[in-house]
Amino acid sequence: MNKLLSYILAILTITAFVVFVILQQSSSFSFASFVPYQDMISEGIRNTIIVSILSLLGSLVLGFVFYLFSISKFKYLNALTDVFTEIIYGTPLLVLIVITAFVIGPAFGTYNRNALGFTALVIYMTPYMKNVYKSAFSSISRDQYMTMDLFGFTPYQRYRYIIIPQVIRILMPPMMNNFSLIIKGSALLNVLSFNELYYAIRVAQSQTFAFVPGYIMMWILYLIITIPLSQATKYIERKWAL
Repeated sequence: MNKLLSYILAILTITAFVVFVILQQSSSFSFASFVPYQDMISEGIRNTIIVSILSLLGSLVLGFVFYLFSISKFKYLNALTDVFTEIIYGTPLLVLIVITAFVIGPAFGTYNRNALGFTALVIYMTPYMKNVYKSAFSSISRDQYMTMDLFGFTPYQRYRYIIIPQVIRILMPPMMNNFSLIIKGSALLNVLSFNELYYAIRVAQSQTFAFVPGYIMMWILYLIITIPLSQATKYIERKWAL
């Protein structure tokens, strides 16, 4: 059995399973009841993508800052990075969103729930991005630095021709994986009534009582967003591994 046929059979198996589950529902299955809410759902999809992109960019910046802290000669910055990382690793994203929006934000006089939810996503992904930077920069061996010193490379030449190309090659796949995690994690912003994909579907469900079609639609829409990212990540890994 060749690889293509194996994948086709696997997809058909999953599809058959989904169809079986749908047919076992007591109520009739139809997406028609969600047509009046298509604008709200479209806005939810758009907001999910926008907040995920902004969270990715924010965590890239903050992650790099904490990476610099982790390699700093100042022990306090090293300790701050370690403590911050352990706290975030031990905190569920939902808890962090709630704490940020309803406790930390108001303590600083900020009550913008959407902005605070976005901030929580950035904070949550920061240690993961920091580790991505750590892995990427550690790929530059000491021998390469010695060679750059030997040939008298300027700082610009070092980063432009040696360091940055290698770092980007290693950075891209895990960064895209983190982007996928952010998209899925953004569903938790529904607790703040932020109109992302999960919240939009839930509102439509509360009006139509079409819960099973709504959950299936939600599942499909998330897969439509995340599967291309996953495939793009695998493509980049194969291409840059050559």
